[in-house]
Amino acid sequence: MWLRVESDPVAQFARWYERAQAEVKPLPDAVALATASRAGHPSLRMVLLKGFDAHGFVFYTNYRSRKGRDLARNPRATLLFYWGALQRQVRIDGRVERVMARESDAYFATRPRGSQLAAWASPQSVAVAGRGTLERRFAAFARKYPGTVPRPPHWGGYRLVADAFEFWESGEDRLHDRILYRRARSRRWRIERLAP
Repeated sequence: MWLRVESDPVAQFARWYERAQAEVKPLPDAVALATASRAGHPSLRMVLLKGFDAHGFVFYTNYRSRKGRDLARNPRATLLFYWGALQRQVRIDGRVERVMARESDAYFATRPRGSQLAAWASPQSVAVAGRGTLERRFAAFARKYPGTVPRPPHWGGYRLVADAFEFWESGEDRLHDRILYRRARSRRWRIERLAP
């Protein structure tokens, strides 16, 4: 059976994501994020999708992390969702921008206190002397912020603004469905079927 597709890739993603949330356990929101340095050295890691709409796909991290440094110098990235239980994957390419500070503040306020303190305590992607160093830093910030924990200025959200989506679904005899959406100059989405 050929894959039925929506005319809008965000609507297509929403349909697939809804099914993944119902059937993929754990972490249907886990997504591989690929970045590259200015020199083109690639880097890949998992992050969690925290929201999406027609404006883009949002995740949060330390701006000083390796991904943050990559994005500061080369604001292009790729997200890859792989839902093995559904035999589906979605790749999304685009440019990345920081979300507004108020959006980062609002999300940070929903995080558990321990996660908030860890955002202060962890110099993400930097070598540390040992776990004890992190535990001491965590304890120090817990003392510094006995009540509400403010969002660190070096921590916040990014939004990937898509210019291409590829939806892949496993097919019999390796005749997989691959549907590519690309933005045309008119800003409308062009839809193509790719050979598997």
